[in-house]
Formats: sequence, C-alpha cells, structure tokens
Amino acid sequence: MIKDQARGGEARPAKDPQRARGKLTVDERLDLLFDPGTFTEIEPLRRHRASGFGMENRRPYTDGVITGWGKVHGRTVFVYAHDFRIFGGSLGEAHAQKIHKLMDLAMTTGAPLVSLSDGAGARIQEGVTALAGYGGIFQRNVQASGVIPQISVILGPCAGGATYSPALTDFTFMVSGISQMYITGPNVVEAVTGEKISHDELGGAQVHGTVSGAAGFVYDNETDCLEEVRYLLSLLPANNRESPPALATADPADRRCEALLDIVPSELTRSYDMREVIHEVADDGDFFEVHSTWATNVVCALARIDGQVVGIVANQPASLAGVLDINASEKAARFVQFCDGFSIPLVTLVDVPGFLPGRDQEHAGIIRHGAKLLYAYCNATVPRIQVILRKAYGGAYIVMDSRSIGADLSFAWPTNEIAVMGAEGAANVVFRKEIAAADDPDTTRVRLIREYRQELMHPYYAAERGLVDDVIDPAETRAVLARSLAMLRAKTAKVPYRKHGNLPM
Repeated sequence: MIKDQARGGEARPAKDPQRARGKLTVDERLDLLFDPGTFTEIEPLRRHRASGFGMENRRPYTDGVITGWGKVHGRTVFVYAHDFRIFGGSLGEAHAQKIHKLMDLAMTTGAPLVSLSDGAGARIQEGVTALAGYGGIFQRNVQASGVIPQISVILGPCAGGATYSPALTDFTFMVSGISQMYITGPNVVEAVTGEKISHDELGGAQVHGTVSGAAGFVYDNETDCLEEVRYLLSLLPANNRESPPALATADPADRRCEALLDIVPSELTRSYDMREVIHEVADDGDFFEVHSTWATNVVCALARIDGQVVGIVANQPASLAGVLDINASEKAARFVQFCDGFSIPLVTLVDVPGFLPGRDQEHAGIIRHGAKLLYAYCNATVPRIQVILRKAYGGAYIVMDSRSIGADLSFAWPTNEIAVMGAEGAANVVFRKEIAAADDPDTTRVRLIREYRQELMHPYYAAERGLVDDVIDPAETRAVLARSLAMLRAKTAKVPYRKHGNLPM
C-alpha cells in the first residue's frame, strides 16, 4: 500500500547511504528521541509539485522531511526531522509547508518543538519558493520564542540561510564529526578569500561549542546527544503558561553542605571550580550545564533544589578568575532571558573580581555587551536569589543580580567582600599621596590596605546597609536556598505596559 511505502517501505530509501556517512537514519533518530511507540507522523504522503530540471520525474513521499509528535518522558513534543536520503534533506515548497504546519500545531497546543537538522539547505531546483519557505520558518521561530521551548539538533550539514533557525531557537545541540553549520561553505570561502579550510574547521561542532558559542551542547555520538535532548526536555515546562516539572527527591532540602568549606578557599586569590559548589547544593548533585566549553568564566546550568527546577548563573574562578567579559556576559544574558521567559527561578552565585580590562574588550564593546546581562536581570520577573561566596567588586557586583537591580533576596558567606574594587587597588587610589609621602611606603601601604578592608570591606558592611539580607553559614546554603525558593514560589510581579523594551543588541 502507498501508506506503508511512505512510512518505511519502498518509498523511504535504504539505510546504506546514511550509514556510509556515519549517521543514523531519520527513523532511528526518532526512535531515540521519543518514548517507544508514541510517535505519530503527519503528512507522510506529501510530495512536491515542482517541475523542470527533472523534478517532475522525482516525487518521493515525505519530500525529505518527517513531521509529527510523540511523547518524551510522557509529555507531548513536536518534531520535524530532515531525511538526507531524499534530495539531501533540502527544503522546497512542500517540505517547508510541512514544517510550517507542525510549528503552528506546536504553538497552538503549547508543546515543545525539536528540529533534527540534516539538510543541504534551500532546494535550488525550486528557486525563490524555497527561500520563502525558510522565511516562514524564521517568522514562526520568532513568534514561538518565549512561548514554547525550541531545540535545534544539528545532525549533518546546515548551511546558508538554514543556519538562522538554530540561531533563533533556545538551545542547539551538535555531534562531533557529522555536524556542520556555516553561512558560506569551504568552496565559497576559498573562492572569495583564497583560504583553504575544511567543513569541520569552518563550522564543525567543536568550533561552535568552543569558539563561536553557536552550539550549547556538543556530543561524540547521536545516541548520547538525543538522550541529553530528552533530559533537557524533562527540565523544561511545555510552554510559558506552565511551571517547570517538579520531581520528588530523597535529597533533604535542609541537607548541610559541609564540603563547601573545603571547596571554596578563604583566600580571595586562590582558584576553585564553581561546578563543585553547584554539585553540593543541587538535588543529588545533578545539574545540566549549558555552553560548558564556551565563555567558561561563567557557568550557566539547570538544576533542581528540593525538586524544583532552577537556573543557576555563577562566576567561575577556575577560568579567567571568574571575570565578566563580552562572551560571558552574552552567555549569561541569554540564559537569564530564557529562564525568565519560562518561569524558571534564578540563583546567582557570585565570586567576581570585575569586568575584564583591556583595549580589546573596550573596543569590541564590553559596555554594550555587558549591558545585555544587566538588562536581562533587570527585566526578569521570576524569583531571583543572589549568594555572594567571596568577592563582588565594582560594576560586576551590580550586574550579577545585586539587590539594587531587583534580586528578591541576597545572602553572603562570612568571607564575602563587596566593594568598588579590591582593597589593594582601593588603597592605592584613596591613599596615594599618603603612601608616596611616607618614610616607608611599603609598610604604610600594607597598613592602609588592612585599615580599608576592616572599615569598608568586612563581611557585615553590606548587611548593615540592607544590601545583603543575611550573612549565612556556607554549609547552610542549600537549606537557605530551598526555603527561600519555596517562599518566592508565590511571587507575582507588575511590569509597565509596553510593546517591548529595547535590549542592547
């Protein structure tokens, strides 16, 4: 029967060509993504109507894209998946219309949308209608932004205009060795610039996972990649009108985190891995880090505390001492904005010496890019809790969700220092003349630094002025967060009427 052929018989090509490319077939990918036996395909009999260039003689069913819905951990998820074996997964008019319909269904039913991209871009034989098809996808990506979670999974080539859909979605996954994204391919690059470069060097998974930041997650194989897509979906609400799914946990909410006293050195200049702190405070030590290999001086992760999903933003002293720079600001801003759009409370762990100084950062626009993180936090209406572990200096302290920009609660460890700058730098500015005139400048400098720290940078200075709600025992961090998040669950926020703000781009 025709339907049997379209769903996997003669009309759906054999596995061998895809296997030769080191990739799974579209059906195998769908089996990995969805709970067994739950996928329902729509429009399997769709075929293109194009003519010319021999197209009228090649009209395979599905037109190179599988669309439908299924269950992931028991919840509905929509998917469109390119079939590279049909026209190289290229997008034509019928192909695009199938995707448009699926995206509309995801929006109207309020369910997440996943794209499994493995296509050669616009179908050249169909000309401008193919380009219009991409326009319809981009327009729907934007309309769905902040309404339903959108996840792009790159499992093959993604070139030209096709790359803008992943750029518009919330999260992008790639697989080493088979995934590539670029606006112009190696041949065009060589023709225009004379530079010879491979597909992977130009736009492979490692490039986008570590250099460009276009990929939030990179995996070694498709099986692990799709399993992690399933895990991410388990942490997200179906849409912006629902809360993230809560899970019962055997990990006590009031569990003491004694290990934090050993993980975080009291000496302000000593390094440590902030991910170990997150491991201690999260339920069962489990968290899901976004962009783990890009802009590593800030950590962004989804986790659960007392069964409730939270977004964690934290400075990473193990990378560039945890300073904020252009990439870290953009990474954190995007994550804060996502969490706010989908009602995920924000926990900010602060240990920041400031913004990265230097001509390169200033000329590349650190002011403008840093303002993105400031804007994202100021604009967020979800519950927001700040915890200052050690130091919080200058404008970076303000930007890292301080009370002054709207954090609901701010807590600090007894080792915290909140100041315009470090004591050494501050003393050199404030007491410059006194140090220069002293008989023993070095001894005088040490004495004045100590006095400045004791007077303005002691752990309770900010608490005395209401900028910190309490100075807490580090071992009580998880318990304090759990109690605070439970209280803030009923938070409502009034925002001024406006069409939208003007985010610093």
